[in-house]
Amino acid sequence: MTKPSLLQLPPGVQLVYLAEGGANVIYRFVPSTSHLAVKKDDSKQLLSSSHDGGGVTVTTLTTIPPIFRGKLLRLRKQTASNINYKEIAANFNTKIRPLFHADELVDQTLIRLPDDLIPHCNQLLRAEERNGGSRPAKRHGSYLALNEPFGLLITDMTVFNDADPGARLAEFKPKWLLQSPSAPIGAERCRTCALREMKNREARGLGVKESRSFCPLDLVSERFDDVLRATAFVRGYDAGNDRDRDRVRLAEILFRNSTLRNLQSRQKTFREVGLLGPVEGSREDSLDMTLRDCTMFIKIPGNESEPVEIRLGDLDLKTGAGGKAQYWRDLERQLIDGGWYCTSSSDSSQKQSECALRSSRDEFNGNGNGVYST
Repeated sequence: MTKPSLLQLPPGVQLVYLAEGGANVIYRFVPSTSHLAVKKDDSKQLLSSSHDGGGVTVTTLTTIPPIFRGKLLRLRKQTASNINYKEIAANFNTKIRPLFHADELVDQTLIRLPDDLIPHCNQLLRAEERNGGSRPAKRHGSYLALNEPFGLLITDMTVFNDADPGARLAEFKPKWLLQSPSAPIGAERCRTCALREMKNREARGLGVKESRSFCPLDLVSERFDDVLRATAFVRGYDAGNDRDRDRVRLAEILFRNSTLRNLQSRQKTFREVGLLGPVEGSREDSLDMTLRDCTMFIKIPGNESEPVEIRLGDLDLKTGAGGKAQYWRDLERQLIDGGWYCTSSSDSSQKQSECALRSSRDEFNGNGNGVYST
């Protein structure tokens, strides 16, 4: 069988910085003559995959090649884990793809980069810092890995330049859609809510704002009102003039959603988490924890008769290396020993919980007044 040829980023493709996290930077593809495409990002710098030593563009493309339409380019930062994209792509293809339908995933495809692209990107990241650009201050000082020859083409789930001006994006982490297998019998909080309550007590001690969010169990509830309750904590749906209709529509999309149910089913199968998780010192990958920290992206068209696009992303395999395995176990022990799975603690503020496992919850007023915490 002929091995498929590896994609290569051609000279002249132009990129605009879009966003970044702790391990990756995301770029958009833009046509070189599309002033409208660049104007919305006028605080961000445009770069070409082909340039001379002075940063002057040598070749440009006036249109985005078809293969890059509907895609973003993800580039790897230099991090302690230092897992290269070839390994990440292989893990995705062998361990993640078989669990989901193709249209349920933010797809990713390995692509070879021009030799000088990464150094040029790093130059512009540093320039953003010096010139007070749009790069977040907390990301300053971290740059792309010079020894990474590949990037990843990923599905574009933004609505930045969508043809539908009324399109919206809902984005959140479903987290633990089932209770931790090592939670105490009769627990009154799920694992996600228990952890949030513990962190909120720490926040109060430091005098910082507490986190409010939905209970993941509400997302997969058989009661529509529970799902509607959860939507009030999704960023972008907790405020606005049309909040109620938008929230109802989002709840209708999520209610008995097949992708959420599939994710819940996979979590039920891969349940070596909590005290059943990787042992101390383990360096093995944990698909089980990966499935509990992915992100759901929902692209909702302005026209309600148009189809909704729902995909899961952030599915790079987590690993127990670097003390993570011990951290996961210690965290579960804290939740158990500290009574955070229960509501009988002497800390009365714990009782203000959104958890669906509580026998009774405060009456819901339809406004989350908070941003979902990841």
